[in-house]
Amino acid sequence: MPFNGPASRVRDVRMKVFGLKRIALAGTLATLLCFSGSAEAQKVYRVSGLIAEDQFASALEGFKNKMSEIGYREDKNIRYEFHNAKGDIDSLHKLAQKIVREKPDLIVTSSTTATVPVAKLTEGTNLPVVFLSAGNPLKFVKSYASSGNNLAGITSSSLDLTEKRLELFKELAPLVRRLIFIKNPGAANYEDYLGSTREAAKRIGFALVEVEIKAANAEGVGKQLFLITSKSGDGLLIPPDALFVGATEHIVRHAIKEKLPVVGPNVQTVRRGFLAAYSSDYYALGQQGAGLVDKILRGAKPADLPIEQPSKMQLVVNLKTAKAIGIKIPKEILLRADEIIE
Repeated sequence: MPFNGPASRVRDVRMKVFGLKRIALAGTLATLLCFSGSAEAQKVYRVSGLIAEDQFASALEGFKNKMSEIGYREDKNIRYEFHNAKGDIDSLHKLAQKIVREKPDLIVTSSTTATVPVAKLTEGTNLPVVFLSAGNPLKFVKSYASSGNNLAGITSSSLDLTEKRLELFKELAPLVRRLIFIKNPGAANYEDYLGSTREAAKRIGFALVEVEIKAANAEGVGKQLFLITSKSGDGLLIPPDALFVGATEHIVRHAIKEKLPVVGPNVQTVRRGFLAAYSSDYYALGQQGAGLVDKILRGAKPADLPIEQPSKMQLVVNLKTAKAIGIKIPKEILLRADEIIE
């Protein structure tokens, strides 16, 4: 039989005390961990978004989906409030003011048009702004290497692709000689796009017919399209201006009526009826932007992040529109196309 003398009983008591201490310590650690996890769960980031027009909605969709993949769950650790100016410039500026007044943790935008007012309103602050696309980021950042301020983001390379679009026009419609270019003096990148288009047209051999349209929204653009006819030019080039992109459906109907081929500023406009375009895809840019937002929410400073280039470019052609205006798309272009709308 085991000996249960005084020494043994002392050991038993010590073991029990030691065991109780271990249990108490484990309980304390568990409580601390639970409290820590609870405190972390209570942190819900507020992210506001601003876009100028419907075409940019896919950027916000791509952004949200990628954020979810990364681990941000809506209403659990992140909350979104997105705003769409629907192509109305006055509404855009009012929405920008509203968003900045509410002081979210971070603001996302898409397009130079939507980013410019937000950049001005947040100038000199620590409120981070991430643009999911911008045709000309140098409107609001110091350089591509470093923004030098509270902004970070991705260039859509719209300005750089001006000559590429004119070359595409030449391939699509070799008989086009006089190219109509509609312009809006109030656009964020007006001077830059006008200058690059004039230079590219001269190099490629187009006679550029400039038509100025002043409007505040898509309906206003639609009322002035009578200025564009098949007598004034053989084709129509649309600049990457949110005002004109917002009027895509109006322009499509008028161009078909006048039998004018139209090259758009981005692939989204081709899905809405323009003949063709070569550009980055806004959904993919939104996904790419989620990575930048994640870095900033984890502590990175926007000024330390270089402006990113698009990870993907696409050529999209609309055969329905080609048939409607009586133009045959060359086989070589169809073979190169990433997407064909039939």
